[in-house]
This record gives sequence, C-alpha cells and structure tokens, in this order.
Amino acid sequence: MGETPKTRLIITVDGPAGSGKTTTAKEIAARLGYRHLDSGALYRALTYALLKAGIRKSDWPRLTSDDLSGLGVRAEASVGVVDLYLGGALLGDELRTPEVTRDVAAVAKLRVVRIWLLDIQRNLGLHGSLVADGRDMGSVVFPDADLKVFLVASLEERARRRLLQDTGLHPTESEVVAEAARIHARDAIDSARELSPLRCPEGALEIDTTKLEFEEQVLAILTRVIDLTE
Repeated sequence: MGETPKTRLIITVDGPAGSGKTTTAKEIAARLGYRHLDSGALYRALTYALLKAGIRKSDWPRLTSDDLSGLGVRAEASVGVVDLYLGGALLGDELRTPEVTRDVAAVAKLRVVRIWLLDIQRNLGLHGSLVADGRDMGSVVFPDADLKVFLVASLEERARRRLLQDTGLHPTESEVVAEAARIHARDAIDSARELSPLRCPEGALEIDTTKLEFEEQVLAILTRVIDLTE
C-alpha cells in the first residue's frame, strides 16, 4: 500500500486482556508498512520505572506529572515500531516480569498517568500510518481514527493466550482457571474506572476471536482497510 495521504491512516485495536489485540495490531501494522503502538507497554514501562526507582506503591496516588517526567521513560518512533526507553536503555523483556504484570493495573488507573500519556500517544499519531492497540485507543486517545476495531474472546480463551504469551508453554487447566480469575479482576478494574473505562468505541468493527484463526481476524481488518482506501 503506497504512502499517500489517503493511506496514512490511524487504526485502533482495542479490547480486554488476552483478546489478541497486540498480536493482531502488530501484524496489521507489518502488512501495511505502518508503525505499531502497543499502549499497554507504555503503562508497563511506567510501572517498571516506578518499581526500579523504589517508589512505594502507597505513594503512587500522589504522583504528579513532574514526578512521571522525572522517571526518564520516553517513547521514540522507529521503523515499524515505537521503542520505549528508560534513560538510555531500550526496554524489552523487563516489561513482562511478574512484578510489572502484578502492578500495571494499579498504575493504569491513575488519572495523572493516563493524562501524562495522552499527549505522548497522540504525538506518535500526528503523521498517521499508525496501528495503536490498547483499551481506550479508539474511545479516548484517537477518537477520530480512520478505523476502530474492538476484539473480544471468551474468558477461558483469553487466559490461555495470556499464559502462552507470557511463558511460551501450553498451560494446564488449573493454570487457566487461576489466570482467568486474574483477567476477570482486571476486566472489572478496566471497565469500572472513572477515567477512560474499557468500552467498545462508537462505530467500531467488533470481532469475536474466540474461534477464529489468526489469519481470519487479520484479513477481516485488512478488508475494511481496503474499503477505506479505495
């Protein structure tokens, strides 16, 4: 797809944990030659920075935007991706540790965090050619996105996917049950928070991925992209 103004779209892919939004958004971006923004990684980067700085969790609700800026987390657009840094260090596997996973929901619900990240995310989309995934990309961050997608899946399937993503191993049934309980609790937090709650954006293409092959959900989105650019 050529780089003309008509094709420099902003595409958002939202959904609850384990719905497949990040892997799907990453693939869509790769096929279109766009950049991929994993907004969840931004929240994980801040969580990692807070833990590394030794700031007590009880103090997080009193954080200011200056405090967040002082942590040294930054995002830089690169070829096909948005790289995250803490100081001069490129962040990667550090963002997927059990400690970060445990605390990221608490960071994500902080008003100061969501406001601080809003400008960062919108600046990354200034020139289009972006596929952004998260929980409020189409409803809050990019409300005028050219295409909004909302992915859903059964709780059990989402638990299996999350465990496979985090460990690389096929989980046992007991592990799935435990992870499903954690995801259910995260869903409740995301849906009930006052600022930017998880919801299907108005006008979004909603796709249930529970029984879909990965290629099927990717093609469903690319078909809609083609419709927009013809």
